Amino acid sequence: MRSYLILSMCILFLIQYFANIEWLGYLVVIMAILSFLASVSISTGCFPRIIGITMMVTGMILELNKGAGFEGISQGLLLILPLICLVTLAPLLSLPLKLGGYFDAVDALLRNLLHHPRQLFAGITTSLFILSPILSLGSVRIISEFLTDIKLPSAMSVKGYMIGFSTAIMWSPYFASVSLVLYYLEMPVGKYILYGIGLSFLSLIVGNILFAFWERNHPLSKSYDPKIPLNKKHRFKLFQLGFFVIVLMTTSLTIEYVTKWSMIVIVSLISLSLPIIWGTIANGWHRLSTLLKVYRDQSVMLMNNEIMLFTSAGLLAHAIQGTGFANALSEFLTILANRSFLLFAIAVMVIVLSITYVGIHQIAVVAALAMQLNPEELGITTLALAMLLLLAWSISSTLSPFSGLNLMVSRIVGISGVQTGLRANGLHLSILTFLGISIIMFIK
Repeated sequence: MRSYLILSMCILFLIQYFANIEWLGYLVVIMAILSFLASVSISTGCFPRIIGITMMVTGMILELNKGAGFEGISQGLLLILPLICLVTLAPLLSLPLKLGGYFDAVDALLRNLLHHPRQLFAGITTSLFILSPILSLGSVRIISEFLTDIKLPSAMSVKGYMIGFSTAIMWSPYFASVSLVLYYLEMPVGKYILYGIGLSFLSLIVGNILFAFWERNHPLSKSYDPKIPLNKKHRFKLFQLGFFVIVLMTTSLTIEYVTKWSMIVIVSLISLSLPIIWGTIANGWHRLSTLLKVYRDQSVMLMNNEIMLFTSAGLLAHAIQGTGFANALSEFLTILANRSFLLFAIAVMVIVLSITYVGIHQIAVVAALAMQLNPEELGITTLALAMLLLLAWSISSTLSPFSGLNLMVSRIVGISGVQTGLRANGLHLSILTFLGISIIMFIK
C-alpha cells in the first residue's frame, strides 16, 4: 500500500508540474506528509529516524514562526518533491540493463583485470563512474557482489568504491546532488555538466595516482584464476553500456535545451518512459513485468530512509531561508567572499563538512546555502557557486560516517565509518579539495 502511495504521489506531482492546478498541489503535499509518516514508521535505524523527525518538526516550527503557516510548509515540500520523484523513479533506468546482460560484461571486465591491481582499481572506479548515475548506491552493491569471492584488501575496496561513486555526485543530472543544487540556483545543467565532469575526472585521476603509490607499498597477491580474455559479446555489451549512458545524458540535455523544463522532471519522465520503450522495442514485456513487480514491492519499499530524510531535510532547508540566523550567515559569507574567495570557499567547506559529519543530511545544509546565497552579491558566477557546493557535497558524502555512501561501504567492507572516510580517503579528499578550490578560483 505504501509503495502505491509514493508512486501515485510522484505521478501526480509530474502532472501538477505541467497542469499547475492549485488543489492538486495541496493533494500532493498531503500525500508527501503521509509518505513521510509511513516511512518514519518502518525506517531502519534509530538515529536516522530521530534526525528525520527532528528536521521535519524544526522545519514546521520555523515556518509557523515566520508566519508562513501551512502555505510555507507546502512550498517547502513542493520544492523537494521533484527530488523525491527523481530518487523514487530513477531505479527504473536499471531494468533494461539488468535484462540486457550488461552487468555480466562488467563482471567479466573486472575479473579480466585481476592480475593487474592498478588496472583493476581503474576498472572499479571507472565502472562506478558510468553505473552510479543510473543505479545510484545500487552500483556499489553490484560491484561489491562481483568482487565478493576475490577477497580484495579492505583498503583497496574502500578507496575504489568511495572514489568511483563520489564522482557522480559532482556531475550527473541523474543524481540528487546535481539536480537539487542547479534547481535552486536556477542554472541549466547544460551550462554546468562539462565542468562537473572535469571535476569528476580530476577526482578519478588523483585517486588512481594515490592508489598506485599505495599499491607499491602493499603489493597484492597474484593467486587468482588464469586470465581469460574478454569475448566479443562482453566487449560489445561494454560498448553498448557506454553508448547507453552517452545517449541518456545527451537526450536529457537536448530536452532541457529545447523545452526549458527542470532537469529533475526530465529525468523522472525518462525514467518512466525508458522501460516502456525497451519493453516495446525488445518485445520483453513478460520479463520486464517481473522486474517491475520487484521494483514496486521491494525497491520502493526500501527507500524509507531516503524519502524520510529527503522530505524533512528539504523542508528544513526551505524553512531556514529568511530566518535571522540564515540572514546573518549569508551576510557573513558575503562579506567574506568580497574580501577573499579563498576564505569564502574554506568557510563553505567547513560549514558543510561539520554539519553533515554529525548526521545532518547534505540536502539540509547545501540546499539552504543554495537558496540563501546570491552569486551576484558574492561577486562570483553561478557556475563557481554550483561547483563549490557540489564539491562540498561530494567530499562530505565520503567523509561523514552517517552518509548513505559511507554507511553502505563500511557495512560491505566491515570497517568503521571513520576508517572508511577519513583514514582510507583523507589524503585523496584533501588533495581534491585543494585542486578543486584552485580551479574554481580560476573560473569564478
